[in-house]
Amino acid sequence: MLCVCATIRRPRRHSAAGARVCRFDAAASAKETAGGSLVNVRHTSVGGDGVLQAEEAAAVPVRSVPVRVAYELQQAGHRYLDVRTESEFSAGHPERAVNIPYLFRAVTGTTKNTCFLEQVASIFGKDDGIIIGCQSGRRSLMAATELSSAGFTTVTDVAGGFSSWRENGLPITQ
Repeated sequence: MLCVCATIRRPRRHSAAGARVCRFDAAASAKETAGGSLVNVRHTSVGGDGVLQAEEAAAVPVRSVPVRVAYELQQAGHRYLDVRTESEFSAGHPERAVNIPYLFRAVTGTTKNTCFLEQVASIFGKDDGIIIGCQSGRRSLMAATELSSAGFTTVTDVAGGFSSWRENGLPITQ
């Protein structure tokens, strides 16, 4: 498969870019659990043929936790995957975060990183503890759902995203 990949950003490392349109329709449901919520996500995407496709991951619940719990998970060895754009990541991010954008901003709207799963799989194992964050929690929830559906077993969404991380005074790197 030919991959016209989007930017992968780890501290001081990156590679090239790609796209598919994706529009978030909203979380379908949420169930409270100890230390967070299990959330089912639904989104609509436009495939290469231009046809709208509804994709629902109702069978794969994603655990969503407050930033303080996410920080504790990171301290315990989980790795932070920041799915914001490269420019958002460059403006500040949690310490030791790896950046693989889930969506890109384009002149015509938002574009999905079609190589997202491939890029994540090149850095993380299916059983690695992965904490996924974005700016506010929307993109990370979509990314977490996609990773869970793809067989990643220990995926945790950061509720409130980087905005909440910063507001709580947790460690960041500029």
